[in-house]
Amino acid sequence: MRREPEVLTPSQLNTLARTLLEDSFPAILVEGEISGLSRPASGHLYFSLKDERAQVRCAMFKPKSQWLRFPLRDGLKVLARGRITLYEPRGDFQLVCDSLEEAGEGALRRAFEALKARLQAEGLFDQARKRPLPALPRRIGVLTSPTGAVIRDILSVLRRRFPLVAVELLPVPVQGEGAAAQIRAMLQAADASGRYDVLVLARGGGSLEDLWAFNDEALARAIAACVTPVVAAIGHETDVSLADFAADLRAPTPSAAAELLVPDMQTLARQLATLRQRLDALARHHLQRAAQRNDRAWLRLHAQRPQLRLASQAQRLSQARQRLDLGVRQRLLGARAELRHLGAVLRGQQPQLQLARHQQRLLQLRRRLETGIQQSLKDSRIRLRHAGAALRAQHPGQLLARLRRRLTELQPRPRRQLERTLQVLRQRLDMLGMQPQAWIARRLQHHLLRLEGLARSLSANKVDATLARGYSILLREQGQVVASVHDVQPGERLRARLRDGELRLRVEPTE
Repeated sequence: MRREPEVLTPSQLNTLARTLLEDSFPAILVEGEISGLSRPASGHLYFSLKDERAQVRCAMFKPKSQWLRFPLRDGLKVLARGRITLYEPRGDFQLVCDSLEEAGEGALRRAFEALKARLQAEGLFDQARKRPLPALPRRIGVLTSPTGAVIRDILSVLRRRFPLVAVELLPVPVQGEGAAAQIRAMLQAADASGRYDVLVLARGGGSLEDLWAFNDEALARAIAACVTPVVAAIGHETDVSLADFAADLRAPTPSAAAELLVPDMQTLARQLATLRQRLDALARHHLQRAAQRNDRAWLRLHAQRPQLRLASQAQRLSQARQRLDLGVRQRLLGARAELRHLGAVLRGQQPQLQLARHQQRLLQLRRRLETGIQQSLKDSRIRLRHAGAALRAQHPGQLLARLRRRLTELQPRPRRQLERTLQVLRQRLDMLGMQPQAWIARRLQHHLLRLEGLARSLSANKVDATLARGYSILLREQGQVVASVHDVQPGERLRARLRDGELRLRVEPTE
């Protein structure tokens, strides 16, 4: 079953047609003759491009219409760049132009773009190939027409900004048949001479055809091969040539090239004055610092002169030698005194002398013991005589006689009381009969014990026996015995005598 076609309105149809045209045709180039040119107050341009068999409606909207470099007129053959579209309200098919060129110039432009793309693909225009310009060139070679205004403009700017630079005109034709070859030959000769610090290619403004000599491929390659830096100043700011791309620097105009090549003398003079002031300030600062360092060095040298240092060292050496001699003498005197003391102590502690002293002391103790025993015996005899007299005074016979006399006196007392008294008297009489012997035995035992104590004291007084029991004897350096803590002072040196030798001690203060 056949499907019925969709019904469209005129606006829908025009919209579909416009979309189809714009998607199918990108930017295109159309060459034709202008006819029906219209310039409304809006600033837009409306015209038709035609040839022998057809025409197409065109429009160029503002502001692109104001960028045209040539006036439009009917009958002028142009090359239009733009896009196909459809004006929907009227259904008019038209070309919206982005740019217009004269038909002859368009061919040159296409040739220029093709050559530019090829050389750029080879890397001829890379920034890495560019040579730096000298900061202050001494000689500049200008390749331009000797009769044009370009050389006058360049010389005027150079004399105004930096008249010290040398400028040489290298005359070449700047347009016409064979101009490119002559420019290339002069450029190669100037570069080979090595006379110039920088070369300038300069020309005034003109059409693309007028500037075509500077779009020569051989010239572009010669510029890129130069050892000397090359500045291109061709045409006006909007004019572009292959020489501009191949050169090390492109200047918008010849006058601008002259300003870029040399510094301004007045600015340079101000910079030099500023640098001179800074240099003077730095020089003064460095001189001041050097003078200060010199002064400090002189003061150090004056304070540390070799003669003074030698004299000071000699004086210190003499004082040290004196202190050393004094210390040695004092140490020798002290050592001799200590040696004499030790000799005296040693001599005083000889076994023979100690044995003689102990024997003499034992003899004295024995004599004292014998004397004590004799005196004790004498005292005992006297006390014994007294006791005998007392005993005789209490003889039983005499006591019995006294008792009888007392009994006679007491006969009147009861008999029982007399018997008790008599019994007590008998007991006392028995005790009195035993007392003299017991008393004498007790006294003898007492004297024996005393004699044994004296013997033990005599043995304990022996020095060797005392030291053998773990005791020590403290002596001063001079040999005196230390008997109390009050006999010494803090810091004093002592000797401790032990059973098998001596120890050197020093007294420390207590808390």
